Amino acid sequence: MFSNSYPDKSVMAELMARMLWEIKAVHFRPEEPYKLASGMASPVYMDCRKLLSYPRIRSAIMDFAAATLTREVGFERIDVIAGGETAGIPFAALLADRLALPMVYVRKKPKGHGRNAQIEGVMPEGARVLVIEDLVTVGGSMFTFIDAIRAAGGVVDHGMSLFYYGIFKEAEARYANGGVKLHRIATWQDVLAVARAEKLFDDATLASVAAFFDAPLAWSAAHGGVAELPTS
Repeated sequence: MFSNSYPDKSVMAELMARMLWEIKAVHFRPEEPYKLASGMASPVYMDCRKLLSYPRIRSAIMDFAAATLTREVGFERIDVIAGGETAGIPFAALLADRLALPMVYVRKKPKGHGRNAQIEGVMPEGARVLVIEDLVTVGGSMFTFIDAIRAAGGVVDHGMSLFYYGIFKEAEARYANGGVKLHRIATWQDVLAVARAEKLFDDATLASVAAFFDAPLAWSAAHGGVAELPTS
């Protein structure tokens, strides 16, 4: 069970951003942009999976997640925690333990043999399910899992992303149209604020990263990447 403490959202966001820098989960590289799966050129990369390797940090993050959800959703309004294959599974287990709730995990596609299951674990008909992922860019992968849960009779009104890009209007529209409230702890703006405060990079690097956050697709197109996101 978590500690039932409720830090300000801004405090949790700043602390998580500092944790991400501390464990070197954040990478700024505008001079040699990363190529994302979408085809986008990006000066930044986030590896939230590294959180799992640091027990004190992952414990604090789970406290933040539990505090965020109980404050924004309620104490008795979630029946099951679901993690998506693969990155969401360990965080779902950790959060379910914190909130003393059952946990399931969802495959990207049905198993293909045996029971041909896509959802593993016990999810009663009509269960109110929260889907958690380590990171959300525009929400495509999370909605793969949400759609599977809904098709199996679960109710999904809320999602949790430990880290949320927070720079794409497409993501906001997807969650609004999909009837899901996305809860999060930290965003790229929080990470950038820490980088500026601690002078982790020169002004030119910080300015290029900020320009990407302000207009990501324009920045991508100007650096050899796609100018629009896939619709799927």
